[in-house]
Amino acid sequence: MGRKYNKVLLKLSGEILAGNARFGLDYDAVRGICEQIAEVAKEGVAIAMVVGGGNIIRGSQTVSIERAQADYMGMLGTVINALALQDALEQLGQPTRVQSAIEMRQIAETVIRRRAIRHLEKGRIVIFAAGTGSPYFSTDTTAALRASEIGADCVLKATKVDGIYDKDPFKYPDAKRLPKVSYMDALRMQLKIMDAAAFSLCQENRIPIIVFDVLKKGNLRKLLIDGEDIGSLVTD
Repeated sequence: MGRKYNKVLLKLSGEILAGNARFGLDYDAVRGICEQIAEVAKEGVAIAMVVGGGNIIRGSQTVSIERAQADYMGMLGTVINALALQDALEQLGQPTRVQSAIEMRQIAETVIRRRAIRHLEKGRIVIFAAGTGSPYFSTDTTAALRASEIGADCVLKATKVDGIYDKDPFKYPDAKRLPKVSYMDALRMQLKIMDAAAFSLCQENRIPIIVFDVLKKGNLRKLLIDGEDIGSLVTD
């Protein structure tokens, strides 16, 4: 075993940051996740992050507001989450930069690929917010896009379960975990872990996806520093 990945893109959903609640931020959950992130960053792993906004608003599920408008609202929700992550990480002594796809100079840099790469080279965590800056694209697709832009070794999809299952493990006790899945099988099975655009973009750029339980303390270290095969791997 040993370290397999030196530069990663970590995708965090808004729901993860809500903890056991359905809405808002659970600051204990945020700090617990950030402690894991800061630990591996201090070991020299370059980490960029894409954060969702589902704990505040999910544009695709907002039926009473026009879809594009709702998506923009969701993008603003991701900025709130990004600032919370930035604060928690910097309280732990880990330097960060927030880059937003929607310009808001008072609180975040604009997304600039070369600047983001330079931040990573200097040991800073880069938190990408506001999705792609365009409606109709999920933050999963954003994660695949940003991973491609910065040349990440893999995308880490942080979830509440320990990998990919053939069916919902919360509903079906006989659900089986799949340690390895091909991109094509992920698309064929219509796995809800990430959307089709994200899977396709990662496949095109040969970026593996690892789906793992980020709420289990120490998992990020096991994955990135110890090189343990935890979670499920999506690759060729």
